[in-house]
Amino acid sequence: MKNKHMSIRMIQVVSFLLGIIWLLPFYLMVVNSLKTKKDIFVNTLGFPNPFSASNYPDAMQQLDFLKSLTNSVLITIVSVSIIIIFSSMAAYALVRTKKKISGIIFLIFASAMLIPFQSVMIPLVSIFGKVHMLNRIGIIFMYLGFGSSLSIFLYHGSLKSIPTALDEAARIDGCNRWQTFWYVIFPMLKPITVTVAILNAIWIWNDYLLPSLVINAPDTQTIPLKMFYFFGEYTKQWNLALAGLTISILPIIIFYFFAQKQIIKGMTEGSVK
Repeated sequence: MKNKHMSIRMIQVVSFLLGIIWLLPFYLMVVNSLKTKKDIFVNTLGFPNPFSASNYPDAMQQLDFLKSLTNSVLITIVSVSIIIIFSSMAAYALVRTKKKISGIIFLIFASAMLIPFQSVMIPLVSIFGKVHMLNRIGIIFMYLGFGSSLSIFLYHGSLKSIPTALDEAARIDGCNRWQTFWYVIFPMLKPITVTVAILNAIWIWNDYLLPSLVINAPDTQTIPLKMFYFFGEYTKQWNLALAGLTISILPIIIFYFFAQKQIIKGMTEGSVK
């Protein structure tokens, strides 16, 4: 019994230390966003003395925050919505179609998760440039392609646990296949849908590389692209950059805390089953 209590105590201590390590970057970001540029280098770990709250309005002005926030929100919401719609339908078709080709197609989707973006970015941008889709519509279409593999994989695992008897009962009641999926099956996928939404939203919201290749017009740039202007060739405005980072991560953190229970449940259903 004593050894058991000691083991529990050790786990608690290790978990506490890991929690501190995980929170340290957030602490440094928030604390240093309230300092002047000079104070950041003089006392990086300490509390701001004095507070420099002017970093936030200055950062918002230089980021053109409302416009860049609108662009980020628009691209993220539309991309995540399209990924959810198409991935859930594709996974449903693969699970309910009892043929060998379905397993092969699913294996192709799962294998696509192993392909690094850097290996396809040059031909991808070249092709989209030829058809004049290096814009917000083009990047949404790209996000659909890159986000579908993991999303289909998660939906596929969750749908396998839903009995086909529900489909048969819906058809007896007069539903076609489309109605069966949207009115009977899809509502049961809420936990995994939230998981798919948050995983893709975090990725798309924070993505810098793909937007930097696709979005060129200043009026359509996202927050990560605007953040680049705080880091010039001869100077780096760390105080403004950290203030901008603090503002930019707030929406996704709020979304995560509201949806965390569904995320944990969905990950368990989608990956284990």
